[in-house]
Order: sequence, then C-alpha cells, then structure tokens
Amino acid sequence: MAEPVAVAQPPGLFRRAWSFRQAKIGVALTAVVVIVSIVGPWAGPWITGFEANDFAGKPFKPDGIAGTDGIGRDVLTRFLAGGTSLLLYAALATALGVVLGAALGMLAGYSGGVLDSLIMRGNDVLMSFPQLVFALLAIAMIGPEGWLLVLVIGISHASRVARVARQATVTVVGNEYIRAAEMYATPRWLILSREVLPNITGPLMVELGLRLTYSIGYVASLSFLGLGIQPPAADWGLMINENRIALVVQPWGVLLPVLAIAVLTVGTNLITDSLASAAAGRGGKR
Repeated sequence: MAEPVAVAQPPGLFRRAWSFRQAKIGVALTAVVVIVSIVGPWAGPWITGFEANDFAGKPFKPDGIAGTDGIGRDVLTRFLAGGTSLLLYAALATALGVVLGAALGMLAGYSGGVLDSLIMRGNDVLMSFPQLVFALLAIAMIGPEGWLLVLVIGISHASRVARVARQATVTVVGNEYIRAAEMYATPRWLILSREVLPNITGPLMVELGLRLTYSIGYVASLSFLGLGIQPPAADWGLMINENRIALVVQPWGVLLPVLAIAVLTVGTNLITDSLASAAAGRGGKR
C-alpha cells in the first residue's frame, strides 16, 4: 500500500515578507530607532552626565557631544530620552485604530444589509474630516492630553481600516467553511474571530504598517505644533520646534530628531511594502 504523500504547507505571510531584502533592511532600521528609544532614557545620563532637564551650558552652544538647546539643556540627552513618548503614543494609536477598524469592518462585511449601511455611512462621515484637522479640533477643545492623542488618532485610523477589513471580509464570507460554521449555529463573534479574521490577516497587516507610519508622523507633527507632548518633556517633535530658530548655529537639536523620525518612517514603510507584496503573492529576493 502506497504511503500518503505529505503536502507542503505554503509559507505564512511573515515568512513570505521576510524573503524580501527590503523587509530585512526595514526591520534593521526600525530596530535601531526602537532600541535607541528604549535604552536612551537610561543611557543618556550615563553618556553625557546630565538628566534631560538639567542645565548643561549656555543656550545654543556646541558644548558636549551635540551642544545645548535654547535654555541650555544637553541636546544628546534630550534626544536619547525623546523617542519613548513618540513610539508609545504612535503604537497605542495604531493598535486602537486597527482593532476598532477591523472589528467594525468585519461586522459590516459579514452582516450586510442595514447594519452594513449604518456602519459604513458613519465611517464615511469620519473619513470626510482630514485626520490632522480632526486631531487639532479635539485637542483645541479638551487640551493636549496623551490619552486624547491616542484616542483621536486611533479613531481617525479606524475609519480607513474598516473599509479594508469590510472588503476583505466580503470576499471570504461566501466560502464553505463559513457556511459550515453557520450550519452548526456558531455564534457570530466566534465566526468572525475564528473563521474570518485568520483569513484577512494579510490586508490587516498591511494596514497595520501603514497606520503605524502615519501615527508616527501625526504624533510628531502635533508635538511640533505645541499640541502634543508638552514642555519640559523630552520629545522629538517638540525638540524640532524648540531648536528650529537656531538651525544654522546649532543644527543638532533639529537634525537628530529629524533623522530619527525619517529612519523610523523609512523602516516601517519598507516593512509595509514587503507585507503588501507578500499578501499579493509576489516572491522576494534574499
């Protein structure tokens, strides 16, 4: 009797994405910035001998490794301490937006009918407001609170994620495994979490990367405008605003955070592009 032939399982989304050279570069770039942001608050005082808010010298002087800012604080110390808040708020806002948007999109796509129309029309109303304007309006009314940054950016992301999740859900709800689950009277939430969600992870992972990239830009922009992280906290967006008036005489207060945000954005974009290519079934080069 012939032995059964084992059928090789196709590689998962992350393994396919990892086969792209740009994914490896993106992970490396992102990891560098993340490590600096995590280790920096403890390493900064050890390297420079100053805390983030200590007076280190005359304003805008090239003292120390990267000089001082407008009120005499050490630029390198503040740079090393300034990435934690940006990454934390961006990650929380992205998680909120993707989870909320995926839940609404799957519910709308699976239910159809009136519920689908209600969810998506409300979604259209949210999408009609530019994200940055929506954030500025909410912060102007309530104040620059950290939780508000996360909530506003997350909600603005959710409307866009919901459209992608709904479309992906519509393409799988007619499959036999969904019908089989319905025949056994499986609760809707179990069908969505066990049958639908695992089959739309590709588009959701792409959205996760995109929303994280946008969140980084939004949090940094709001801090630059004075509506995000507030002084005297160390924050990269705030550092750019505080030191821009002395860009010619003391550029490091602006260049260091700009370079860090740029590297982080490029890294997350490369990872997102790899996930999109893997989800589309394109092969990568090692």
